[in-house]
Amino acid sequence: MEILRPIKQVLALSLLISTLSVSGQDFKEIKDAFQQSYIQEATGEVVAAATSLKNVYSEKSYEINLRLGWLSYQSGNFTESMAYYNKAIDLMPYAIEPRFGVVYPGAAMGNWSVVMKQYEKILEISPNNSIAMHRLGLILYGKGEYEAAKKYFAKVVNLYPFDYDALSMLGWSYFKLSNYREAKVLFQKALLHTPGGSSAMEGLDLLEKP
Repeated sequence: MEILRPIKQVLALSLLISTLSVSGQDFKEIKDAFQQSYIQEATGEVVAAATSLKNVYSEKSYEINLRLGWLSYQSGNFTESMAYYNKAIDLMPYAIEPRFGVVYPGAAMGNWSVVMKQYEKILEISPNNSIAMHRLGLILYGKGEYEAAKKYFAKVVNLYPFDYDALSMLGWSYFKLSNYREAKVLFQKALLHTPGGSSAMEGLDLLEKP
């Protein structure tokens, strides 16, 4: 597996170079379109911002597809957003930013299987990605799968032993599994980071009730 990683990195680099070289469009025209879209987005003209990029659209441009994925999501066009993000993934399959992007419209449409699939793929590409691990843990926790959620939160805590959110959620996972001693220790550790943390304080209050 370790031998394959350099090969994947070379492949990813070659894909990046190819996406940079395929467009015959004038660079200044594309750059100006991006700049205009940023200005329009900043002033709340999200649809106009997308139109500016659609005017110079190339299906082989990773950057345009990624940006249109975001702008389509912002304007509420979730299906269109997913299509652009998936096109970006096709162009750069080892990139994790478009996979994080797909999560936004996926969650907005309540398509949690798509969301979980992308987080799992991100972890396949980047095994120690704490954001993907924490969010997967939250989804599993929300589904009542506390044992599975605990494993993800524990990995985050191992990477960031003084992270309030990870400590709190790991504490709640232990609490739901009736491992109260572990839960108490974790809530206390969380409160050393954020003394007024409401989630950890609520957990300790429940544990201290007769």
